[in-house]
Amino acid sequence: MRISSIFVVTGLLAPLLATAAVAETLTLAPVPMTDWKAVYGRIEARDRIPARARLGGTLVELAVSEGDVVAAGRPLARIVDEKLTFQLVALESQKAATQAQLANAEADLKRGEELKKQGVTTEQRLDALRTQVDVLRGQLSALSAQADVIGQQQTEGAVLAPVGGRVLDVPVAKGAVVMPGETVATLGGGGTFLRLAVPERHATALDEGATIRIEGAEGAAEGRLVKVYPLIEAGRVIADVEVADLSDRFVDARVLVRLPTGSHPALMVPQTAILTRNGLDFVAIEGADGPSLQLVVPGQTVEQEGKPMVEILTGLAAGDRILTQAPTDQGASHD
Repeated sequence: MRISSIFVVTGLLAPLLATAAVAETLTLAPVPMTDWKAVYGRIEARDRIPARARLGGTLVELAVSEGDVVAAGRPLARIVDEKLTFQLVALESQKAATQAQLANAEADLKRGEELKKQGVTTEQRLDALRTQVDVLRGQLSALSAQADVIGQQQTEGAVLAPVGGRVLDVPVAKGAVVMPGETVATLGGGGTFLRLAVPERHATALDEGATIRIEGAEGAAEGRLVKVYPLIEAGRVIADVEVADLSDRFVDARVLVRLPTGSHPALMVPQTAILTRNGLDFVAIEGADGPSLQLVVPGQTVEQEGKPMVEILTGLAAGDRILTQAPTDQGASHD
């Protein structure tokens, strides 16, 4: 629908005729234009894993803070349980006593074997001495195994990074008492992606593999819609978007995203065809009586085949023949 009848600007009539002699003409026809829905996406880490304490005790060392980048297996903190040290000391004392008893039992067994050769002692007495030696050796092995277990528990006081990535949260402080299984730090690793929550009315328009426009603090970028989740929560559809080189500096940061939700027919003209004069936009169209200027309302500008094209919301109709080069004079300006 045209805004009004064709306007003829007397001051531009001469340059308009001169431009018409050299400019190309374009017959307008509707072309599909993608409709974009602006929503906010949230930057999330692919793997968000807590580094937990395997040992209960006092946190004596804390080597990381929020924002640090760590490698997998790096020590993050150290927990000490002083009771384990006392238990080791007690076990060492028991081992020393058992070793003394074993030395005495082995000496008795050796004397018993000598007496058996002389026929002074009996085989039953000799078997009792052998049994006593075996029992003490078994006790000594059990004490050594218990010491190894306690030593392993002490090594588990080191809290290691489960994955390589950025430290997102450290909910404890040095000197705190922690329990087994308590979170010492939370790490985000495996890269980052965008998670969207889209109103459910746009659910059918979301296609996996579609290109997504992203407007972040580091400039415009594009991503690819890789997954649309079937469960709708609170009227929202959850979707994941892969973006190359997405920064993990701020996890859970919100980013403006534009989703393709459909298309509509649009009349597109080259940006060079639009003449702006006194705040109004004109396009030169060719008629039976020659070229004339038509007042138009332009919309968004997009790139088509490497050329900037402007959508005309109203003022032109399909079939109009326009000049691809707007007329100019000293007072005219182009957008």
